[in-house]
Amino acid sequence: MNWPRRIWNDVWSSFWFLPSVIVVACMVFAAVMIEADSMTSDRLLAQWPRLFGAEATGAQALMSTIAGSMMSVVGVTFSVVLVALALASSQYTSRILRNFIHSRTTQAILGIFAGNFVYCLIVIRAIRSDDEGAFVPNLAVFMGVVFAIGSVGVLIFFIHHIASSIQASAIISAVATETISAIDKLFPQQLGREPGEDVDDPMQQTPPERKWRAVSVRESGYIQSVDCEALLQVARELRTIVRMEHAIGEFAVEETALVSVALAGPPNRETVTALQAAFSIYCYRTVEQDAAFGIRQLVDVALKALSPGVNDVSTAVTCVDYLTAILSRLANRKIPSPHRYDDGELRVIAKGPSFEGLLTEACDQIRSSASGNVAIISRMLGALQTIGSRTTHPGRRRALREQLELIAELAGRTVESSHDRAKIDERLAQVRSALKTVPVLEPALEPI
Repeated sequence: MNWPRRIWNDVWSSFWFLPSVIVVACMVFAAVMIEADSMTSDRLLAQWPRLFGAEATGAQALMSTIAGSMMSVVGVTFSVVLVALALASSQYTSRILRNFIHSRTTQAILGIFAGNFVYCLIVIRAIRSDDEGAFVPNLAVFMGVVFAIGSVGVLIFFIHHIASSIQASAIISAVATETISAIDKLFPQQLGREPGEDVDDPMQQTPPERKWRAVSVRESGYIQSVDCEALLQVARELRTIVRMEHAIGEFAVEETALVSVALAGPPNRETVTALQAAFSIYCYRTVEQDAAFGIRQLVDVALKALSPGVNDVSTAVTCVDYLTAILSRLANRKIPSPHRYDDGELRVIAKGPSFEGLLTEACDQIRSSASGNVAIISRMLGALQTIGSRTTHPGRRRALREQLELIAELAGRTVESSHDRAKIDERLAQVRSALKTVPVLEPALEPI
């Protein structure tokens, strides 16, 4: 990803950008209203003295009161946001804080309060009551009152929004929705021409006579995104093969191999720069090209809920339910092959996600923390059955059966009650039978 695009993405996703835009818009609007006042006849405004009849002293006092109130509300709003962030971090996981920070609703509300404050300051600046002649921008003052009344409603909505957004179900649903949206964008995603899904080992496609030359990582961090078209372009120009050494979401250490290029000699500086620029590396992961990070967030929330200090089984069950929705969405999708072809020639060997890897990411740690927990074990069995009903792919169904046997081993080892064991054994038999029968998938309905 090039630097201008990287900078724009950082600015657009920042907490301050939208409030700053709203503040600037309020400044412009204040100037427009003041200019409109200077062009409007006093005789016209005098027809509504109760709306536009304030004198200079009264107008200044009114705008000063509104400005002071708005600044107090801004302080209260920031305090409420910080309390919500602290609560969410301690109760769930710190990895979900970015969802609060990126909330456009919260940003817009802060921008409205701060914009109202700046609007009043500019209007106060325009009010004159000296010997040269008084000037009261009555239209601007009236709009300031309207904004203040509207801000009361915005404050009430903000309290409702915060109270709703810190609920476990709302947080989990937001993470799952973002992850499903990423899956819809990423799969299927074709870059170059792909062979069939039968190819398992990308190294089998590598010409044995070529030597791999490593291109190192410039800075340590997580790989947020990769421009595969740029990698394909470099490989096409050099008539060679580029192999990714790190997948999206992995941590890359400075001065270690980022990609390898099949060349007789070391790559030149232009090639190294182009390959490094294709990777966006930063200190945290994002969901846009990394669906595994969305799964990771839900798993972390479930692990926190299952910890002895929290012991919130209902939240963990909700996480399992939404993980089921995510994996069910992915179960019937074609995941692109790691091989990228151009005119029949292998050009890029990518490292990407697999259904089996995402299933392992979703199940392993929750299963390990669910020892003896009948509710979680039963929910995970139901999840495997639901996901299995969404795919006919033999490898994916085999991975589901492997997870089933791991859950069966856990239940046999940790569930002590004979009554609970009987219920789980019955559920295990149902899921085993379901995973042995290949489902007939109905075609998706077209939206009306």
